[in-house]
Amino acid sequence: MDDSLNVFEEPLESCSDEPLTGFYRDGCCNTSTDDAGSHTVCILATKQFLEYSRFKGNDLSTPVPEFEFPGVNPGDSWCLCAARWWEAYNQGMAPRVYLRRTHLRALEVIPLEILREYAIDLN
Repeated sequence: MDDSLNVFEEPLESCSDEPLTGFYRDGCCNTSTDDAGSHTVCILATKQFLEYSRFKGNDLSTPVPEFEFPGVNPGDSWCLCAARWWEAYNQGMAPRVYLRRTHLRALEVIPLEILREYAIDLN
């Protein structure tokens, strides 16, 4: 696993334990070379974004009990793939983000200045 650092090169904060998120299902947006999707952006889910994601083929809202996945609801935090966030941004559908909970590697896909525009936790 890569170092657990956020976009400010500080210790990465937890994104969500309910629902349990992250590529490693450790509550954080940790990543490594095993994480081909780069689940590194901690978002605040909205109904609009969840509908957009479902339309794009990634239904995050529907529970999948066989994988112990309760589904993501509006108001939940979730580790999202950086490329999906970037795609949503380019379509005017990007959700807000928690920068202190977003992994440093998200910056390989998304410029920090763009993430700052959507930040919930600048201070």
